[in-house]
Amino acid sequence: MEHRHLRDAFVGLPLFFAVAEERSFTKAAARLGLSQTAVSHGIRNLEARLGVRLLSRNSRSVVPTEAGERLLQQVAPQMAQIDAELEALNDLRDSPTGTIRITASNHAVQSVLMGKLKRFLPQYPGINVEISANNGLVDIVAERFDAGVRLGEALAQDMIAVRIGPDAGFALVATRAYLARHPALECPEDLAQHNCINIRFATHGNIWPWEFARDGRPLHVRVTGQLTFNSILDCLEAAIAGLGLAYVPQELADPWLRSGHLVRLLQDYCPVWPGLHLYYPSRRQPSGAMNLLIAALRLEQD
Repeated sequence: MEHRHLRDAFVGLPLFFAVAEERSFTKAAARLGLSQTAVSHGIRNLEARLGVRLLSRNSRSVVPTEAGERLLQQVAPQMAQIDAELEALNDLRDSPTGTIRITASNHAVQSVLMGKLKRFLPQYPGINVEISANNGLVDIVAERFDAGVRLGEALAQDMIAVRIGPDAGFALVATRAYLARHPALECPEDLAQHNCINIRFATHGNIWPWEFARDGRPLHVRVTGQLTFNSILDCLEAAIAGLGLAYVPQELADPWLRSGHLVRLLQDYCPVWPGLHLYYPSRRQPSGAMNLLIAALRLEQD
């Protein structure tokens, strides 16, 4: 292949990788910020230059051909490494630039990220931070996030984790009016007699079992009730409205506990977990922008 044709092929490769990963021209175009027509035209030109068909199209989906799958498996990782190395050149610039994509729970956004980003972003106008508020367990590699935020006890082994928040406890709360209408609570098993406000993970569709501890051993209790949300903030709001029991991060409940609007229950059964951590794949070299953000988010005591 002539050098000019080789350069043209490199121009088309990102288009192919996006379509092959998304299994859709429409989604790939949205991801790349291009029109669907431009993406389709670029793929056709790439296939013509290479002399092979890379994608098989039908009315419902787009899948790589054998040649396309080989290109995806063998070349895409190398292109990702090249992109990472080019992004790392930000370290050599006076004003680092780049976009950092983070997935985090609503609680993490409010309790940690917003406060620290308020100080960080004005210092680095070339750095953009995109946050996806998601209360599920997101696969940051598959979903192409640069990092995620999660409680320390839930981190995968192949991740590098940086503590950004102190140890965290949960609080079981309800209003006095609700408690006056329902049986007394003496142990987690008594929750079966109560209207409990559940949270469902958006990513896996599972309802989160409430995690307690008895004599130092974990105790998971699946509760039932009339309300289920996908946001812990909504669970708290429902408890404040007197609609049932909610199990929420203690710091969210503290203002309402101090005012007396909410009452804390089963405190001896509520464990303390390692606090919020920023995590990212161990095999991925952080960019200059990412290193600056890590330093800004890191818990000062860490």
